Parts: sequence; C-alpha cells; structure tokens
Amino acid sequence: MAEAFTVYSVGRKPNLPTGYSTRDMSDDYATFVRDELGGPVDVIGLSTGGVIAQYFALNYPDLVRHLVLASTGYTLSDNGRTLQRYVAEMARQGKWRKAFPAMLDGLYPQGGIKKRLFKLLMWFMANEPENPSDLLVTIEAEDKHNFAEHLANIKVNTLVIGGEDDFFYPIRETATGIPNAELVLYKNFGHNAWLDNRKQFQKDILAFLKRTL
Repeated sequence: MAEAFTVYSVGRKPNLPTGYSTRDMSDDYATFVRDELGGPVDVIGLSTGGVIAQYFALNYPDLVRHLVLASTGYTLSDNGRTLQRYVAEMARQGKWRKAFPAMLDGLYPQGGIKKRLFKLLMWFMANEPENPSDLLVTIEAEDKHNFAEHLANIKVNTLVIGGEDDFFYPIRETATGIPNAELVLYKNFGHNAWLDNRKQFQKDILAFLKRTL
C-alpha cells in the first residue's frame, strides 16, 4: 500500500527584525508546527531552510519525525559566504538586477548555457521585494551560523542529501557530524542537484521517509 504524504511549503515570516538569528527563525517554525499542524512532522530543509532546520531539530525533537537536510550544511563555505555578502551589498544599494542573478554563480559555478539563460531571466524579473530588509537579515543570520558543535546532538532520523560539489555548503562533513545520519551525494552535481536532478532527489527523499516510518 502506497504511503501518502501531505506537503506544506512554508517560508520565513516577513518583516524580520535586525539581528534575527537562524535559531530565532527555527522558533517561529516550531510555533507554526505546534499551532497549525499539531506536530510531529517530517521536516525537509532546503538550502538556507536546512540551516534553520538544524536548530529546529535540536531544540524541538518532539516536533520532528524525520529530518532531511537538502543541499545545505552546518555552515557556509568560504565561497558561499563571499557570494552571499556580495548579494547583500548589492541589495543594500538597491541593485536588484545584480543581486538576484549573482546567486546563479553558486548554482552553476562552471557556467554554461543554462546559467546564462537563468541569469537573463532573473535580470528581467528582478524587482525590489516587498520586504527587502528580510533578505539582508537572512543573509546576516546565515553568515553567522556555525552549527558544528551541535551536530552530534541531533537525535532524530536524518538524511543529508545534495551534490558532491556543492558551492555553498560542506554537505559530507555535515552528515559525518550527525549520529547515524544517512548521506546521499550526487556526482557531477553541485548546489543545483535539487533542481537539475530533482526526480532522483525526490525519489531518494521519499525512499528515506518510507524506509524509516
């Protein structure tokens, strides 16, 4: 009998105050899960969402059935931190047509036609967001995030999954630090694994959730 999953895509709350941390953001999610979903739930944190999910799993294990850390890690790589600081600086100057397309440099660091097309699309679509300060607060929070000393305290069933050459995060090292974490790495993929290898990505996540019910 096939297992059915209801999927909720939940973003961070708007109008974040200056200095808001990834731990603070995880507290917001805990409130949502308790009040709206009743918990526990399977948590899939993608990229920056996975950074926040680490604190969620640490501080609210009663609300987490399974944890999937997708294309994310315990801290930013040096390259990832440098790129995000550039994006933040462009955002501060209101140069959104430089800020948003720049993120493609981390998604496709080797270049190629797909990167050029996506950059062109983002250039055309780049407008000031409704809450522009939220991007800056989030980048600052992730810039300061280093979860290395807490990884061993994650006790929930965990899958760490992503591209072997991820530009932003040390994925393998993140999995190594979590007791009994499963690791799925895709060769010849970087931070784009969740996008360009999404069918296998989704298949492996679903298999993990079903296998550890």
